[in-house]
Amino acid sequence: MTTPTGDKDAAKPSNFLRQIIERDLEQGIYSQRHWAGIPGDAATQQSGPLDPARIRTRFPPEPNGYLHVGHAKSICLNFGLANEYGGVCHMRFDDTNPEKEEMEYVEGIKDAVRWLGFSWDAHGTSHLYQASDYFDFMYRAAEYLVEAGLAYVDEQTPEQMRANRGDFSRPGTDSPFRSRSIDENRNRFREMRDGKLADGAAVLRAKIDMASPNINMRDPALYRIKHAEHHNTGNTWCIYPMYTFAHPIEDALENITHSLCTLEFEDQRPFYDWLLDRLAEGGLVNKPHPRQYEFARLNLTYVVTSKRKLKQLVDEKHVSGWDDPRLPTIVGLRRRGYTPESLQLFAERIGVTKADSWIDYSTLEIALRDDLDPKAARAMAVLDPVKLVIENWGELMGGDDQLDPCSAPVHPHDESRGRRSFMFGKELWIERTDYEETPPKGFFRLFPGNKVRLKYGHVIECVGADRDAQGTVVQVRARLVPDTKSGTPGADKVKVKGTITWVGVADGLKAEVRLYDRLFAVAQPDTGEKDFLEELNPDSLKVVTAYVEPSLGSSQGDEKFQFERHGYFVADRKDHDSTAGKVVFNRVTGLKDSWGK
Repeated sequence: MTTPTGDKDAAKPSNFLRQIIERDLEQGIYSQRHWAGIPGDAATQQSGPLDPARIRTRFPPEPNGYLHVGHAKSICLNFGLANEYGGVCHMRFDDTNPEKEEMEYVEGIKDAVRWLGFSWDAHGTSHLYQASDYFDFMYRAAEYLVEAGLAYVDEQTPEQMRANRGDFSRPGTDSPFRSRSIDENRNRFREMRDGKLADGAAVLRAKIDMASPNINMRDPALYRIKHAEHHNTGNTWCIYPMYTFAHPIEDALENITHSLCTLEFEDQRPFYDWLLDRLAEGGLVNKPHPRQYEFARLNLTYVVTSKRKLKQLVDEKHVSGWDDPRLPTIVGLRRRGYTPESLQLFAERIGVTKADSWIDYSTLEIALRDDLDPKAARAMAVLDPVKLVIENWGELMGGDDQLDPCSAPVHPHDESRGRRSFMFGKELWIERTDYEETPPKGFFRLFPGNKVRLKYGHVIECVGADRDAQGTVVQVRARLVPDTKSGTPGADKVKVKGTITWVGVADGLKAEVRLYDRLFAVAQPDTGEKDFLEELNPDSLKVVTAYVEPSLGSSQGDEKFQFERHGYFVADRKDHDSTAGKVVFNRVTGLKDSWGK
């Protein structure tokens, strides 16, 4: 992973995961493992050469929805650590649930990882895998456990199993099916596989310890019956592995060294190790087997990341779709104007810990500003326009239709990017808030008798304003102060306290500007204390008709700009088409955090 400044050698702050990896590398724990070039069992891997990857991590999303900012952290972590330590990160679709997965999500996930700047190709090989390709081995592993007396078919009802599982204060009760013979369990499990039992009629369970203080070790389920078509394997299977059974096997077959999970999987680690220890004893998986390590998930204020709740927002049309710029989905963040580098920077700054905490949304926005400031071209835009008329323009310039060319740097700190040009004329657009009839204390912009500089242009003196019958200002009037154009010898002869931005009526472009804000009005809308929909921010989107300078006429979708005074904006990658005359910009973020102020 490169930093947003492009410095590949920038020092990385230490954290407990880096310390674990560095310890394992120093001790050479995985240095003698073999890799056949493809996922496989112990015999397959031992037939290959020593693994060229110093470590192997994986990013294993379930393809049942679009990825969000929490996944972005995991992507940056897993791919970033692999890159940092000479390893490989596998892209694996955890597609063991046939009822919720769709190819639309598969393609969306691959696109998100690529957009974030990462690749699963290494050593001439694509490390793109899907868990469903391992179904044959998973079944073989399950039969091995049955033959070893370590698994049995349980035909209790789900309610009976829940009741007999016990709780934190009392141990579980053995299933009446737990004492079945190996032959009975083998035959019954094969009947499950062959479709002879209905959904829910039986499950395969590990035989561990119903009195274990860790409830997850009380004979967890390994396989359930689901007569459902799978998007990859079709109708080949009617039994499917449970995630807790499939996940460690997937890691083992892929030679993963460090399996990085969020804290909710910490209680599952004893079963992860138990299962791989048993399979390694039977010679089924490579040694030493993977180890699981947990870190705190990303809790970001003012958003929800529950896939169910995100889907509800989309389905009930509280937002325009999965790529709505107010959503924390990666497609939404991208359309909002976030960059891959800003998300990488954010992930690095928040780090990884073992303790849950809340990250303020402003931290994400700061990372974005830090990335955009040296990159974004500057431009002037008027978001709440009112016309400014310079009454003596024709008198001084030789006619009301005369235009005066002005220019400004594309970027104030990079002269090599050239200059942008625009026209100053008798009529200009200015911000409505730049005029006050009776100015409050500290107001240095336009009011009768006050002089201001129109940025990159001339100094003017305000005369007054015209209003309609309702008292709304419809036009501001001013007079040009001669010989005060920016960049000319007389520019500094008139001292002013205020400078305002503007767009010329003659060459300004009309644009739709979408002023996005935080989707929720409270910091933690997903606490469960009330319906999260009641916490929606009614002002999360305002659409205005604005005027922008002509340099934006050639902007393309996804191109970022700093609108001077207003913040960062992006040409909407979905709706913006300047060649067809449709100019649409999304507000990415302000120049500083102003939320709640």
